[in-house]
Amino acid sequence: PCWILSAMPKSKETAKDATKARHASRTLLRGKDGKSVPVRTKVHFYRPKTLKLARKPRYERALPASAVSKMDKYAVIKAPVATDAAMQKIETHNTLVFLCDKRANKTQIRQAVADRFKVQVEKVNTLIRPDGQKKAYVRLTKDHDALHVANQIGIV
Repeated sequence: PCWILSAMPKSKETAKDATKARHASRTLLRGKDGKSVPVRTKVHFYRPKTLKLARKPRYERALPASAVSKMDKYAVIKAPVATDAAMQKIETHNTLVFLCDKRANKTQIRQAVADRFKVQVEKVNTLIRPDGQKKAYVRLTKDHDALHVANQIGIV
């Protein structure tokens, strides 16, 4: 076939030039190092997934769950509040006022008051004071007197 003859170089120099041209076209397609350059079809770049090794801590960390188990009835209630407004609540609304742990919820406060003072709790309202402490208004049931409990605690 005549196309084979035309494709073959005529002399050594033309053969060298043809090899050089092939090498240049290959470099253009594949890059300098011979690796093929990926064609990007998206505008977003996704970082390649790399090796993720398992952690090997030098010492054991304390579990966050251990802090929850330390919330017993003595840790939940810090102190009773003995202000004039709190005294008025005791007398008129049958309600005790306590400073509590900030992480304690209403159920834990209800349980702690019931266990420590042997009373039944009707309702618990909480708020975070501007100084960052949690205050709980604990309303007792009709069959328990807040004034009697306040005398037991020693705030009246």
